[in-house]
Amino acid sequence: MTRERRTAAKHFVTFAVVRLAVCVVQAVPAAVAMWVADAIAWLLYKFIPARRRVALENVRIAFPDLDADRLVLAMYRHFIRAAVEALLMPRKFHLTNWRSFADLYPGAPLLPPLHGDRPALLVTAHFGNWELAGYLLGVVGFKTHAIARVLDNPYLERYVVRMRKTTGQKIIAKKDDFDRLTAVLKAGGKVATLADQDAGPRGLFVDFFGRPASTHKAVALMAIEFDAVMAVIGVPRVSRAGRAALRGRPGMEGTFYAVEVEDIIDPRDYADRPDAVRAITQRYTAALERLIRRHPEQYFWLHRRWKHQPKTRENPKPAAAA
Repeated sequence: MTRERRTAAKHFVTFAVVRLAVCVVQAVPAAVAMWVADAIAWLLYKFIPARRRVALENVRIAFPDLDADRLVLAMYRHFIRAAVEALLMPRKFHLTNWRSFADLYPGAPLLPPLHGDRPALLVTAHFGNWELAGYLLGVVGFKTHAIARVLDNPYLERYVVRMRKTTGQKIIAKKDDFDRLTAVLKAGGKVATLADQDAGPRGLFVDFFGRPASTHKAVALMAIEFDAVMAVIGVPRVSRAGRAALRGRPGMEGTFYAVEVEDIIDPRDYADRPDAVRAITQRYTAALERLIRRHPEQYFWLHRRWKHQPKTRENPKPAAAA
């Protein structure tokens, strides 16, 4: 068997296992699915020490006064539950019942950018349940494009893209679809992107939790070049204790999210500033930090966000927001 055939076989087996897991999650009661999710979270936390060390190091940088071990375990629990919820979305979340699972009222500031003729960039992080953002907006009638990395496994890639498209959300490949991205923005389209990963040694260093963080310039450059309004959003899990709509759904009590808009940034406000790219990048990064500070256990601390540091090791001076 050639190397290509072995790789293809491995990809197919992985896909088959994932599909089997999806079928099981969708078939069992939600309470059972969430119990299994919590068990998996504990196992990942306990038996993958390399990733745990990365998360603990990051948490201690951002929140030196918090119990890092407890927060990291809570992070695992949140994201495994969020993954299960993402698998349940196509069958559980619909136009007739989305209010039972999400609160769009805090997202009211999104309406002008989504309804307007100008293009819009919906900027978020690996925080809360970011997959739910595009899905929920699609359910209520807003069509968005999402910039996403193409998965190495072609079977999983087709499956994930099909899931994301169920409510009209379209996918733009992160590396290969620049012409399509340009066309969407020129036409006034609404594009969602994640903007919280290390950008390497040549990234733009801005302040994130009091430490320089290498950040991609592309988001700010797109906003400026295409005159796109930028909305910094998060979709955290929130508590709605006693909400009548949740009663009678064992295991789903924690499945309630709010669309939060932390900042609206208009590149026109920076038209005369030579440091516009830095100022916009710092501003949206600060907005993401505020979201994370409110729900620290819902941020994906497994990324090496501070992997690269400026050669001077000096903290960047935050650009004035306006």
